Amino acid sequence: MEQRPEVPLPQLHAFVVLAEELHFGRAAARLGIAQPPLSQQIRRLEDKVGAPLLVRPPGPVTLTPAGRELLPAARQALAALTDGLAAARAAAAGRTGTLRLGFAASLALTLLPGLLRSYVDRYPHVRLDIREMTTAPQLTALREGGLDVGLLREPPSADPDLSFRTVLTEPFVAVLPRAHPLAAQRTVTPDELGAHPFVLLPREAGPGLHDRITGLCAPRVAQHATEWQTVCALVETGLGVSLAPASIRRVRLKGVAFRPLAAPGARTVVAVAWRRDDDSPLVANLLETVTHQG
Repeated sequence: MEQRPEVPLPQLHAFVVLAEELHFGRAAARLGIAQPPLSQQIRRLEDKVGAPLLVRPPGPVTLTPAGRELLPAARQALAALTDGLAAARAAAAGRTGTLRLGFAASLALTLLPGLLRSYVDRYPHVRLDIREMTTAPQLTALREGGLDVGLLREPPSADPDLSFRTVLTEPFVAVLPRAHPLAAQRTVTPDELGAHPFVLLPREAGPGLHDRITGLCAPRVAQHATEWQTVCALVETGLGVSLAPASIRRVRLKGVAFRPLAAPGARTVVAVAWRRDDDSPLVANLLETVTHQG
């Protein structure tokens, strides 16, 4: 196979400028070099092509047939390089690419909408792959590389592979059928709530949050549901009561009442999570946006 000679891009740049100016003096000035180095660049390029590219003085500078043929390809090569450099800089700054973001469903009622608006406003060319996931699957996906960032509740106290940053905390509320006797009270104690059958997320969906709730009121679990909206729907049917983050009050069901929990220190933690060794600028930009949003 015939080996093609490599053409340095500075030679192509010099040729394109000279082809546009058709004057060695003006082309050299535009390039910021003296005329002799410009002439040398063109000679080297002609040596690689194997044919003259320009008709030189004493007459006017004009392109030869070979020069006219080369000019569009040279411009295309330089434009491709410019585009490639711009794309590389954008990727290095986290302004392009794909970011895979997991989030707990209840955060769609609080943190997530504002965060996404802020991020998209700042980085409109980043593609977001957003996945609704409970805490435990998010942690697994982060460790295995299936997610870049997670927004979750009650993260583990420590993890050798992941880093966590608290974004916000919020109180718990009692979730009750509207006709339930406890719904007539202004507040509900954990013991009062725990005396009734419970609808609760399964522990495997989010061990931290599950243990936080069961530690507050030692419930008798009658039904499990993997999403908070489903929990509320089951409570509405009278299958039990529940204890949930306060943001759940944005779920509007006519047969459900929400009452503050009479336990002022009982709050749930929302955290952002990412891999400790992930130095992606996409992740760094999302973390910065989360911090400002929080």
